[in-house]
Amino acid sequence: MLRSLYSGVSGMRGFQTKLDVVGNNIANVNTVGFKRGRVTFQDLMSQTTQGAMGPTDNRGGVNPMQVGTGAALSSIDTIHTQGHRETTENPLDLQIEGDGYFAVQTPTGTAYTRAGNFYLDHDNYLVNANGYYVLGFEGDEIGDSAAQPLQIVQGDYDPANDDSSGVQSISIEKDGTIVIVNENNETEEIGIVGLAVFSNPSGLEKMGENLYRESTNSGTPNVYQPETNSAGSLISGALEMSNVDLAEEFTEMITAQRGFQANTRIITTSDEILQELINLKR
Repeated sequence: MLRSLYSGVSGMRGFQTKLDVVGNNIANVNTVGFKRGRVTFQDLMSQTTQGAMGPTDNRGGVNPMQVGTGAALSSIDTIHTQGHRETTENPLDLQIEGDGYFAVQTPTGTAYTRAGNFYLDHDNYLVNANGYYVLGFEGDEIGDSAAQPLQIVQGDYDPANDDSSGVQSISIEKDGTIVIVNENNETEEIGIVGLAVFSNPSGLEKMGENLYRESTNSGTPNVYQPETNSAGSLISGALEMSNVDLAEEFTEMITAQRGFQANTRIITTSDEILQELINLKR
C-alpha cells in the first residue's frame, strides 16, 4: 500500500486535535484566569531507502535518501502568559500581576487557580465561586505555620457569642494583606492572601473549574506572601481574564482546516493511484 495513505491519516488526526484545542480556547475566551492551549507536531520515523556514504579518494559523499511516514503530536502546551485586566471595583476580586497562583482547599486536596473572583460565605470565610476555601495566613506576618483558610472577622470575634463578624469594610493590599475596618472604626490587619509559586508552571494539570493540580513535573509549590520570593503582586477590584487572542485563534483554525483538507486530498489522490493500478489488469 502507498505510504502516503498512512501519512494522510496521521495528518488528519493531528489537525483534528489542533481544532479541538482551538475550539476549547475560543469557548473560554471570557473565562476568568483561563490559559490557552497550543499544539505542536513532530515527524514520525522515516524509512531509509539509501544510507549516507562518506567521500572517498575519487568521489564525493552522498546524502541519505529517506521517506517520511507522517506526523504525530509533539505536545499540547498550556501558555501561562498574563491575561488582560478587567476592572470590577469589587474589593474581593483579585488579579495576580506577575507569577503565582491562588491556593484553594478542595475536597480532594489543595488546588491552584488564577481566577480571583472571591466571595465571603456564611461564616465569613473567603471562598471561590465553587465554595472552596482560599488559603493564606492569619495575622499581619507569615510565620512557620502552613497556609490555612482565611476567615475575615475582627480580632476579638467569637462566633458563639457574636451575630456579626464586626467588619465594616474590607481592602486587600498589593502584598496580600487583608485590612478591615471593625465596628469601632479601627483598622486591623487580619490576614494575608498567599500565592503559590511553581518552578515549572507549564507542568500543572488542568482539572476543570478554573483549577490546576500539581504534577510530577510542575515541582512542589511554595506558598509565599505576594511581592516576595518571585510571587507577583495583587490588584484588588480587578480580574485577570483569559489570555486567548481571538484573531490568533481564528488564524490557527483556518490553518488547521486547510491542513485537514490537504491531508484528505492526499488520501483521495493515493486512492486514485491505487485504482489506476487495479485497472491495469483490464
